[in-house]
Amino acid sequence: MNYRHFTRPAVALALAVMASTAVRGEIIEQIIVKVNGEIMTKTDLENRQIAALRQTGQQIDPKADDAQLKRLLDQVTPQLLVNAIDEILMVQRGRELGYRMVDEQFTSVLDSIKKDNKIESDEQFQAALKAENMTLSDLRKSLERQMIISRVQQNEVMSKIAVNDEDARAYYESHKSEFTSTRTITLREIFVNVPGDGQSVNVGRDEEARERVNSIRQRALNGESYEKLAAELSDAPSKANSGLIGPLSVSDLSPELQKVLDAMKPGDITAPLRGARGYQLLKLESATSAEIKPFEEAREEISNKVFTEKRLVEFEKYLTKLRAQSIIEWKNADVKKAYDLGLTQPRAPQS
Repeated sequence: MNYRHFTRPAVALALAVMASTAVRGEIIEQIIVKVNGEIMTKTDLENRQIAALRQTGQQIDPKADDAQLKRLLDQVTPQLLVNAIDEILMVQRGRELGYRMVDEQFTSVLDSIKKDNKIESDEQFQAALKAENMTLSDLRKSLERQMIISRVQQNEVMSKIAVNDEDARAYYESHKSEFTSTRTITLREIFVNVPGDGQSVNVGRDEEARERVNSIRQRALNGESYEKLAAELSDAPSKANSGLIGPLSVSDLSPELQKVLDAMKPGDITAPLRGARGYQLLKLESATSAEIKPFEEAREEISNKVFTEKRLVEFEKYLTKLRAQSIIEWKNADVKKAYDLGLTQPRAPQS
């Protein structure tokens, strides 16, 4: 897909943190699409491309060649175009329904923005707007568009979605793993290091470590405090916590260790386990079994999940209907191809 005639201007804008409003006014804008008569220009697209690349964390190298820039734009442009057209359609629909931001709403939102950003004076606020290359009028238009889109989504889609008990139970039965807690264990370890380079085994040192760990194990079996033995004799960092490890998810353990622990009950101590660096003793402190959360306890969580799934489906149906009822006139074939590609890609609904 060829974005060559968009690539260099987009980079120039990015590096300059966007051209000034005055300069833009002297540019003869290239229209790339009309949506029910409302135009989207080349500059509009470039600004969205810049914002999208920033959101993805992409660093734009001023020395980057066209191929690299084209690759980055190919990644973001298709979905960006779909979102842009859908935004225009929802704003148009909202205006048909009479939605607008009144002065009181705008003032309230401004106060919230200032509070959230710890802006205490008009001078600070104007400086913040200037840093974003925005005027107060630009900000109001942007906030009003967001408000209209939100109200359209709420009133035209979300308010019509219901999650009944049948939906919730069906989801629960088919997704029980989501409501099943994992088996966990809590252990205490005592580790006896075998000095060496880790590549070869010194038989004498290995024997000494094995005798030492067996002696410690016997003392624990004879009734000495395992916690005290771990704190005093273990070579592992866990000695600072009397050897405590966990809780651990059983599924994260090796199959071999799971087999050993499955045969134990709380208070049992393993035989010495030889590892790469030495011998380990493990005491099973506690274990929890996997439990399925009852439906009633999970009801709210289930409802949220089902609602989200339905919203994805219904929102896409709604947008498809808006597109079908609209007149979308493309003025650039390559951009149209990118838009068509975006329609085939999965996405989350706009918020």
